[in-house]
Amino acid sequence: MRIRFTKMQGQGNDFIVLDGVRQRLELPSDLVRRLADRHFGIGCDQVLVVEPPRESGHDFRYRIWNADGGEVEQCGNGARCFARYVRDEGLTDKDEISVETARGVIHPRIEPSGLVTVDMGCPVFEPREIPFEANERRLTYPIEIEGRLVELGVLSMGNPHAVQVVRDIDAAPVTTQGPLIEHHPRFPRRVNAGYMQVIGRDFIRLRVWERGAGETLACGTGACAAVVTGVRRGLLDADVRVLTRGGELAIRWPGEDAPVMMTGDAVRVFQGEIDL
Repeated sequence: MRIRFTKMQGQGNDFIVLDGVRQRLELPSDLVRRLADRHFGIGCDQVLVVEPPRESGHDFRYRIWNADGGEVEQCGNGARCFARYVRDEGLTDKDEISVETARGVIHPRIEPSGLVTVDMGCPVFEPREIPFEANERRLTYPIEIEGRLVELGVLSMGNPHAVQVVRDIDAAPVTTQGPLIEHHPRFPRRVNAGYMQVIGRDFIRLRVWERGAGETLACGTGACAAVVTGVRRGLLDADVRVLTRGGELAIRWPGEDAPVMMTGDAVRVFQGEIDL
């Protein structure tokens, strides 16, 4: 069987996008891993699938698989690529769409500039909803990693995140400590580990170890989670530029009970067919 695919990227976070509207797709974990393999497949951080909505009133359903073959709830950079893809492919003529995800509805919007803004919804702090094992909701949580306590801001942006503030992002133990946080027993569904360096009240640098993908060049939900953590801790203002290794995102979060707005680019790299 041959399927058409499109390779896209947002700030270097790269995706294989598949059309599940005009063709029927079955994606077992071994097939996702094959597609995502950078040596024997196409190569990507995540595989994204566009499907018809399950409920009336929405335009599409958005599904995400990490490179390890596990399906996950949300991907912010992917959401922007999703919006650009359905518009470029003629699946919609709308500038703003309503999209179902595993953790709620999001509303990506293509701006006149060509950038894409996504209403990522409100962050979730209740431990049981993240999910995270804790007796009470707190601003930060001390978690023991290899015999030392690490202070983490824990929340969900549709997927779970644990964010810590570091002095030097280049020296942060992303690739060594990140996997330990990802698989820490207090996160029953694993977690994305973010490392944030505050440069100013409107500017941070960020690296993220993503569950099931490792360190990526950018993480949209990770950028949202970092800004939310910084605002809650009094370190950041509402509008923040987030510099990742793959590029820059603009994040806005005015505070409790408000949705997080994320703006960045979404770029088509190439398209083709693969024989499965």
